[in-house]
Amino acid sequence: ASIGNFFRRSLRRAGRREGKDGASAAENTPLQVPQGKLGERSSVFYSAGQFFFEYLVVVSLKKMPDGQYEPKITYQFPKRENLLKGQKEEEERLLQAIPLFCFPDGNKWAPITEFTSETFSFVLTNVDGSRKIGYCRRLLPSGRGVRLPEVFCIISCLGCFGLFSKILDEVEKRRQISMAVIYPFMQGLRESPFPAPGKTVTIKSFIPESGTELIELTRPVDAHLEHVEFQALLQRLSPHLILHIFASAMLERRLIFLAEELSVLSQCIHAVAALLYPFTWAHTYIPVVPECLLDTVCCPTPFMVGIQMRHLERVLEQPMEEALIVDLCEGKIIRAVGDEEEILPGKLQNEMLVSLNRHNNNNNVHTSEQVNTLVSETFVHFFVRLVGHYASHIKWGRSGSGNFQERAFCKAITSKSCRRFVKKFVKTNMFSLFIEEAEKSRIPQEGNG
Repeated sequence: ASIGNFFRRSLRRAGRREGKDGASAAENTPLQVPQGKLGERSSVFYSAGQFFFEYLVVVSLKKMPDGQYEPKITYQFPKRENLLKGQKEEEERLLQAIPLFCFPDGNKWAPITEFTSETFSFVLTNVDGSRKIGYCRRLLPSGRGVRLPEVFCIISCLGCFGLFSKILDEVEKRRQISMAVIYPFMQGLRESPFPAPGKTVTIKSFIPESGTELIELTRPVDAHLEHVEFQALLQRLSPHLILHIFASAMLERRLIFLAEELSVLSQCIHAVAALLYPFTWAHTYIPVVPECLLDTVCCPTPFMVGIQMRHLERVLEQPMEEALIVDLCEGKIIRAVGDEEEILPGKLQNEMLVSLNRHNNNNNVHTSEQVNTLVSETFVHFFVRLVGHYASHIKWGRSGSGNFQERAFCKAITSKSCRRFVKKFVKTNMFSLFIEEAEKSRIPQEGNG
């Protein structure tokens, strides 16, 4: 109950804060303002050289007196010593929250003999707005007879799903040998600097009977796509529905995604948030909502959440305001506002549809990196066409501070349908935050002194 109250308080705080500091559990990355033209990818989300991770924890299911199971942390690396009071309180909150998100599907478990490992992630937002990502691998420990699954969770401030999935592959491989083999690998990782985009770091690791292994971890070249798997979205939803979801997200509506697998929810919601680049979802963002927090859907402020399909009836019974509810299992929309088809300017929407259908049907595209790049370009191009002229409507004062001229910016758009949409879009939090950053980040022009 206490941890549930903590999260509800943080959601309410987020809702009150939304006007200024981006509020709530928004994921992905800090807000980026492309240099020069909208859509240029010159910025790096996270500075290279910081720690890969803060903690590795193992969350196991412990039997309670009532016969049900409750998730508890049974292993933590590293153990922190000599923390200041504030740091200790933050750590305790974090360690209290982690089990809830590692087993969001409640406590109705029973020992089993077979289980397919699954990978998913969650996001925790501190009171100060900083974010931590939990990368999880749920697996069945090696052995015979019935056993309970456990979750290995890596807590990091760094958003790079593919890279952490590879680290979890190594953790799982070692888990099948012995817990003792995991520690030196994670220690080696902790001592290695996080690589810059496109660069590789090599970790030396010794495994009994196999000898010393060299594990190469490469970061994608395009930093803003490293937490994304657009293929997961395209496999489950038609391009037409993806555009309806994108349009709703752009107007900062309430979005609920349903699937049974935690990995599907996690991948698809990260992908939807990434479609908004270079803008950032600035509201409540929970890729997998724990069962005890299902009343999040009653929240009056915008949210983007993932809920397991088994809870559909409970969700529909909640007294929620207008929301878009998406079934990722069947690839359909269960509940809509009704105007999704008309939100985006018609001509641009059709161009995006053609582009997405081309990528969807193109059998020559094999790698997820290629799909990511092509899909991202479709949406970045949309933003360039629509609001790419923003920089020329920032008036710069002598002190160096900028002032965005909203009326002139909207007036400069010749297409009526585009102007009508942009007038709504400029009122969103994500656009306001983007412009706030742009007003601070003037680049001195050559020859201007």
